Amino acid sequence: MEYPTTLQDAIVYFSDKDRAFAYALNYRWPNGLVTCPRCGSERHAFIKTRRIWECYGCKRQFSLKVGTIFEDSAISLDKWMMVAWMLTNCKNGVSSYEIHRSIGVTQKTAWFMLHRIREAMKSDKAAKFGSNDGGEVESDEAYIGGKVKNMHHSRKLKIRKELSEIPAWKNTTRYAGKAPVMGLFDRTSREVRAKVVPNTRRETLQREILSNVEHGSKVYTDEATAYENALKNNYIHETVNHIDCYVRGQVHTNCLENFWSLTKRNLAGTYVAVEPFHLDRYLDEQMFRFNNRLGVTDHQRFNKVMSQVAGRRLTYADLTGTGSATSH
Repeated sequence: MEYPTTLQDAIVYFSDKDRAFAYALNYRWPNGLVTCPRCGSERHAFIKTRRIWECYGCKRQFSLKVGTIFEDSAISLDKWMMVAWMLTNCKNGVSSYEIHRSIGVTQKTAWFMLHRIREAMKSDKAAKFGSNDGGEVESDEAYIGGKVKNMHHSRKLKIRKELSEIPAWKNTTRYAGKAPVMGLFDRTSREVRAKVVPNTRRETLQREILSNVEHGSKVYTDEATAYENALKNNYIHETVNHIDCYVRGQVHTNCLENFWSLTKRNLAGTYVAVEPFHLDRYLDEQMFRFNNRLGVTDHQRFNKVMSQVAGRRLTYADLTGTGSATSH
């Protein structure tokens, strides 16, 4: 059978445990040289009946899952791969309750699985957007969260208390209870980079631009005061006034507005309630699909995630912020 191209093909293909193991092995050690994830030794013996290796260096056993997002998971690879395929290719994401019903695990387990796959979706690119000869980059900020009027009474009281402690000139009740996020869009690569920020003040937003955009690039923003003055020293900075229009020639932030729209609909329609503490992970998921949308097949998206599972272990303690867990 050829490599799967649809979800149905993937379920059939990975239902064979030997085939799933061989597939994951190829992406765990793509050069074919298996090394111990603990000591790096290349001297080991493979125990075929248990699909584990006995390392001669550290005298310990290790499996394919050690040092990956699958570590310490009793869930079989066929289920892991089915969930990874769904999350990478379902345009609107997939909820933990749907995974819970689809593969027969608890909702809590499904939620943990999805976050571990999101860990593998993170981009490790360090290259800056734009170029010193005028590459075009859009910058914009957004607020993500529910409306105060729809929140639980205790949540409303907490927000009102927080607002009462803020000076009147800083009090933005329109965005009360929402998490600020900041994004950049490179028009050349057609990729977006977004993250949760503590606030939308001048020093915060400009620091992100300086860290992620090449000097000399064209930076397009709206007329928010946070973008004034300092950017003109390092960039060709042009703005569009959303009160008058949204597009002025090539000057607009509509590509980022599109990304915000997709993200908000995804969160509201599929995940419903997302804690700000985990919002960065949901942004990683949305960015992965957005940045791999053009000319990329479902199989290629899945392969990219599989190639990034190593070295990105995520424990439940780290995920929930309850402390660090000991690796076994």
